[in-house]
Amino acid sequence: MGIVVLTMKASVIEMFLVLLVTGIHSNKEMTKKIKRPKFTVPQINCDVKAGKIINPEFIVKCPAGCQDPKYHVYGTGIYASYSSVCGAAVHSGVLDNSGGKILVQKVAGQSGYKGSFSNGVQSLSLPRWRESFIVSESKPQKGVTYPSTLTYSSSKSPDAKAGETTKAYQRPSAPGTTAQPVTLMQILAMPAAEVTHATLPKPFPFATSATSSPRPQPVGHGSWEMGEIDLWKPGSVLLDAGFIPKEELSTQSSEPVSQGDPNCKVDLSFLIDGSSGIGKRRFQIQKQFLADIAQALDIGPAGPLMGVVQYGDNPATQFNLKTHMNSRDLKTAIEKITQRGGLSNVGRAISFVTKTFFSKANGNRGGAPNVAVVMVDGWPTDKVEEASRLARESGINIFFITVEAAAENEKQYVMEPNFANKAVCRTNGFYSFNVQSWLGLSKTMQPLVKRVCDTDRLACSKTCLNSADIGFVIDGSSSVGTGNFRTVLQFVANISKEFEISDTDTRIGAVQYTYEQRLEFGFDKYSTKPDILNAIKRVGYWSGGTSTGAAIHYALEQLFKKSKPNKRKLMILITDGRSYDDVRIPAMAAHQKGVITYAIGVAWAAQDELEVIATHPARDHSFFVDEFDNLYKSVPRIIQNICTEFNAQPRN
Repeated sequence: MGIVVLTMKASVIEMFLVLLVTGIHSNKEMTKKIKRPKFTVPQINCDVKAGKIINPEFIVKCPAGCQDPKYHVYGTGIYASYSSVCGAAVHSGVLDNSGGKILVQKVAGQSGYKGSFSNGVQSLSLPRWRESFIVSESKPQKGVTYPSTLTYSSSKSPDAKAGETTKAYQRPSAPGTTAQPVTLMQILAMPAAEVTHATLPKPFPFATSATSSPRPQPVGHGSWEMGEIDLWKPGSVLLDAGFIPKEELSTQSSEPVSQGDPNCKVDLSFLIDGSSGIGKRRFQIQKQFLADIAQALDIGPAGPLMGVVQYGDNPATQFNLKTHMNSRDLKTAIEKITQRGGLSNVGRAISFVTKTFFSKANGNRGGAPNVAVVMVDGWPTDKVEEASRLARESGINIFFITVEAAAENEKQYVMEPNFANKAVCRTNGFYSFNVQSWLGLSKTMQPLVKRVCDTDRLACSKTCLNSADIGFVIDGSSSVGTGNFRTVLQFVANISKEFEISDTDTRIGAVQYTYEQRLEFGFDKYSTKPDILNAIKRVGYWSGGTSTGAAIHYALEQLFKKSKPNKRKLMILITDGRSYDDVRIPAMAAHQKGVITYAIGVAWAAQDELEVIATHPARDHSFFVDEFDNLYKSVPRIIQNICTEFNAQPRN
């Protein structure tokens, strides 16, 4: 009997051990099953800008080859979000040109970004920008979950599928859960009994509108109402989805107040024409246009903000950026604007906006592009070019809408011909609208809204690539020869390609010389890059002697006397031999007149003469190559030196 009992006890112990081992094994298997998936580092291309990525902090992998100048970078250490992410990583030294992983962190916009040349990348300057970022080695920080898939601000992003809308950035759910937020449309489609069990997004603090004061956060359980649906939700309100507390129903509309379109976060000033010449009827059409714009823009604190300045003899702010925080209130305010009368002093109005409108006290957010849309009936009664230049250099993107331009018999009264092209950032048609009649003004609403919200193109500022008049002085003497002369022209074209060319950006002119001199084309002859490159290609070889001193004097008189006062003046002289005349006095005259002179010598050029011609310090402004075929090698360094010198100068 005792043996039987012992045997039974042994069997029980054996079964217990089996169950214990099985349980441990089962737990291990479950642990394996709920193990977090391995983090996948998303890849991006060299041209992806930080501003297009919504995520505030992320790790990405950059490809090789991002050192290329076409991937623009703005700033040093802290970069404007308009910069290439990978280009900034190379500039900062975190990556080399072979690519790799980096950590990117978004930070606040800066009041200025200083350009510099570092690690083979030339970064540019910007007066200010709405958002910044920093890059560092890809060492994940403790407690931070990095996204495996980036969220882009447009469905046209590299990772977005065709026709797929971009999702808002969400923090990852707790480990082991797979529940997803339920949309409003999904909730409305559910049976009422199931709604209280729906997985809703995590609570967040109360959103406040411009018309309601901040409310204390309720404690414990709150009652929520959506039509006949009662939802239990502790602690917070989801205004964006349409949920409103019962106690608020008596004081608020059932339609939630929009926070604004986050894809169009701009600080916008409209300068409207209130002069006597516009008349009451056209002034009313102008106001209706503004109201339509306000409606189309979806005004709100997370999107565009809009203020209005009316000008006549003198400008006055009707309301600033923080006065009205939604489209409905803004439209009501626009309807109440009364006409001021007086002259059409547009230049004075632009100066007023530059000095006072975009201030923090008036609601300027700092992290949003500044845009000024100027509406003009006919033409201004004062000059606009200088005021507009100062505005652009302050980081303001100026759009012009001119309605009913001057007829032929009225052009004599226009103080500044072609004033709109002189005022805007670019003369490619993006920043200006010419409307034939006030009755056709409404047709410009949608194109204007689209352009104002296209923040990728709102980078209107003075840089080393868009602010110079560059005059090439080309040696066409007999020693050069026809083949080498074509090589020189290709060198001139290669430099010209690097600049942003238009009437209001960089302009190019050229002089060829032997014993004599010839103006091939002046600064005002061509205003587009293709036209400039074609003009360079058409220059014919002259042949003759080498009078470099006379050529410098001729260029000062025929090219640089017609340079604009606000432009940097750059002379790039190319020669293959010693001059037959004295270069010292003409070179000194160029330096005294503020013309920055680069001397490029080939083959038999005299080094001492190049140093006399070049602006001080000569080591930065004179170059020598032994063969014409090696000219192309000096292009990157010339561009680098031009930009380094520009970025070292105080900004006006």
